[in-house]
Amino acid sequence: MDKCGVCGGDNTACKLVSGLFQQHSLNKVGYHKIVEIPDGATKINVTEMVKSRNYLALKSRSGRSIINGNWAIDRPGKYEGVGTMFTYRRPNEVTSTAGESFLAEGPTNEILDVYVIYQQPNPGVSYEFILPSDNPLQHPDHRNPGLNELLVHKGRGGNDHLGNPNQEGYDPAGGGKYPPQVPNNQVPAVQPPRRQREYNWKLSGATECSASCGRGSRYTIFRCVHRLSHEQVPENQCDSSTRPSSQEEPCNLQSCPAFWDIGEWSECSKTCGLGMQHRQVLCRQVYANRTLNVHTSRCRHLEQPETTSTCQLKICSEWQIRTEWSCSVPCGVGQRTREVHCVSNVGDFVSDEECNMKLRPSDNENCDMGPCAKSWFFTEWGNKCSAECGMGVRTRGVLCLTNHISSLPLEGCGHERPTDSQVCNHSPCESRIEWFTAPWSLCSTECGSGSQQRAVVCLMKSDEGFNVMPPYECSSLDKPLNQQSCHLKSCGAMWYHTDWSACSKTCEGGFRVREVRCLSDDMLSSEGCEEELKPVEREECNPEPCVPHIGQLLLYSKHGSGAKAPPLECHTVGLVNDGWSGPNYCQTVLMRVRGDFSLKWFNIYEDLIPYRKLVKILKDF
Repeated sequence: MDKCGVCGGDNTACKLVSGLFQQHSLNKVGYHKIVEIPDGATKINVTEMVKSRNYLALKSRSGRSIINGNWAIDRPGKYEGVGTMFTYRRPNEVTSTAGESFLAEGPTNEILDVYVIYQQPNPGVSYEFILPSDNPLQHPDHRNPGLNELLVHKGRGGNDHLGNPNQEGYDPAGGGKYPPQVPNNQVPAVQPPRRQREYNWKLSGATECSASCGRGSRYTIFRCVHRLSHEQVPENQCDSSTRPSSQEEPCNLQSCPAFWDIGEWSECSKTCGLGMQHRQVLCRQVYANRTLNVHTSRCRHLEQPETTSTCQLKICSEWQIRTEWSCSVPCGVGQRTREVHCVSNVGDFVSDEECNMKLRPSDNENCDMGPCAKSWFFTEWGNKCSAECGMGVRTRGVLCLTNHISSLPLEGCGHERPTDSQVCNHSPCESRIEWFTAPWSLCSTECGSGSQQRAVVCLMKSDEGFNVMPPYECSSLDKPLNQQSCHLKSCGAMWYHTDWSACSKTCEGGFRVREVRCLSDDMLSSEGCEEELKPVEREECNPEPCVPHIGQLLLYSKHGSGAKAPPLECHTVGLVNDGWSGPNYCQTVLMRVRGDFSLKWFNIYEDLIPYRKLVKILKDF
């Protein structure tokens, strides 16, 4: 089989057509026609010279889009059209510089148009295909701007020309090619039809179905046979003009199983170190030579491929120490620092995330610069005395500093600290009288409202000191308060009660009562008191028996004491069961001497009241 596909042939039954479309800049973004490939072409190869943002596209002369039509970019893969299967390649590796390409074995059964989807300057597109020698290559229509303006071909001889691509025959001994048979700017004449022979075209079957499922197509095959023996002979024995057209037939109409269509991995998210990359994974199904996106549920019988993956293009940048250690203090203990940066392999500072954080050198630590030399420093004495007259005090600032002007605690310079205060004495003070107050006492209660007191004394201040003066000496001055209310904290609800009432009887047992209430801090009735702490509201009183007595109540002199002192006045009164009674003049005497006596508990004579009943009596200071 020679390169023309003829068994025992000599490579003369076909010709190679090749060219290079290298117009760098086109007039607008979009589809631009590169070349027209006639029907019957085999060994088709259309390749972009260098990777770019442009795309190649294929369209049949009948108007059917095969690859990258209608502004839709197809995935790399296999696509059927014009009687053959095209392999579409688009390298997606980051480091790859190869452009995309179309490859097909052929033969084609329809004219094929090749386009470039122009987006950036064209790096060049090469193409080549093989045609039967008896298939004339039509000269491009120069009135067609799609060919006249956009096609520039470069032949094997290196000459640029507009129009026909180069045509060459195969020569196995000479590298597979003969020199050009005609000049580049001429079109070979159409060969006259061969002499009619005794051979006919016969239907001998069909091609394989283009798809194993999802509706493919196949084409009838006609072979050249001897008219009488029906023995197959080379096709050139038959008249090609009488060859029946191959008919397309549908085949394998059953649905194809859905599959996961896996896209190319995206670029790594990081230029170095561990990053992430993504890819598109779609559930697709083939039908009628078109691949359709379908719901993912149709692919549930298959394990879904991962859409993300870790990646690492190279080892990340490294940590570099850019400065020496620098301590924060010239002496003593401090902190030292240095500059640590993440540096790329070209010496640029990059984000710390580009380096391994576990290997980052320390940039901060303690440092000890040795003991500091230190001295006492002090200011001049202040001009202001603490007293406007008489003896006072003036001060100055005293600091313990190192020889590098850094402050230390006052004990850092030893025990010989200079004094920071001294006595100052202005003119003698005039004597003056003032109220002086002592500190307030503690609050009388631990909670709730209470009171506190302080001593308030009238003093005379002079150069000799202070002298206590009678209160009237300060009567012209406002006297400070010696008592004030205080409140340390709230007590909460507490039991309050009144004084006991009078006993219901003076002897032989009576009772007395008092009112008890639970009050809050706001003096409102409350139920928050503890019942077991409630004071009693009633108790017995005066249990002694009732005995009538007659006795004397003696008033003793202010200057006497004891029972034998001469009485000032003496009046007889009676003691009866219901209390004191007697003449009205006895009460008059008591009232008359009240200014010279005070109340005191006093024992009445035992011979008058044997059980020593206590009564109130007036007695002198």
